Amino acid sequence: MTQGHTITIERDGRHVRVVHGGHVLAESDRALVLRETGCPVRYYLPPEDVRLDLLTPSDTHTHCPFKGTASYWSLPDAPDLVWAYPDPKPDVAEIKNHLCFYEVEVS
Repeated sequence: MTQGHTITIERDGRHVRVVHGGHVLAESDRALVLRETGCPVRYYLPPEDVRLDLLTPSDTHTHCPFKGTASYWSLPDAPDLVWAYPDPKPDVAEIKNHLCFYEVEVS
């Protein structure tokens, strides 16, 4: 990490739920919480807890100098709704293949 930029990842036992258009896209009690300087808290969910059958892989890829290259998935009415890092940088290896949504409910 560069000076002044930190990323922490920890397990979170809270219930995380993702709903879009009336469909539950994900539910997990095994989320990883990623906190990154200057960014909102993000919840990364194991793929087993995500309805991958409802999502379509996107051609979008973005690069983060701290996490690596992200791949995205979409719904018909929600492009690039979810992303994952299939080959993250070593400092954030825990999030490998975990999926992250822009909007989640946490309880």
